[in-house]
Amino acid sequence: MNDAAMGRFPVPDRSDLPDDLLERIDEETERAGFTPNVFPAFAYKPSHFRAFFDYHDALTEDTTLEREEIEMLIVTVSGVNDCLYCVVAHGALLRIFAEAPKLADQLATNHRSADLSEQHRAMLDFAVKLTEEPGRVGDRDVAALREAGFSTEEIWDVGSVVSVFNLSNRMATLADMRPNDEFYTMGRSQE
Repeated sequence: MNDAAMGRFPVPDRSDLPDDLLERIDEETERAGFTPNVFPAFAYKPSHFRAFFDYHDALTEDTTLEREEIEMLIVTVSGVNDCLYCVVAHGALLRIFAEAPKLADQLATNHRSADLSEQHRAMLDFAVKLTEEPGRVGDRDVAALREAGFSTEEIWDVGSVVSVFNLSNRMATLADMRPNDEFYTMGRSQE
């Protein structure tokens, strides 16, 4: 595993990890062609690794949101939170799922100037408010999402993704988690 995965906590030795964590890390390595640094970093505390990735999987698998919408939320929230790891890693995923090489950069810096549909703009406006001013989110904000065409379940899922990735951003910042070099170039070509 990559010792450069994070700067403030020790990256555990592979031989010290439980079998279920090794299996998950190996699956991700096979799928990506490299080991995303979030896996060895979160392996620092195996019980937290399991909970985090179980929730991540539920957010991406048990939803009516499109995968590109999930990644749009993550990149936007991560940009607001100045989370380098998540902006770079999920920016790569957004470029791939949306087939839009510029969108991640637009969302990471200012979603209001991005090329978006009105529905997605409403979704990201809500995401930013829930990130920056959670105590000010109210019935009008939820109603605005309904008016934009989101179902009750989709609104729940938008809020869940935003909430979990606010946590993820804070942990990545605390740990000084570093993006893998591979993420920087993924999905940038329009070919």
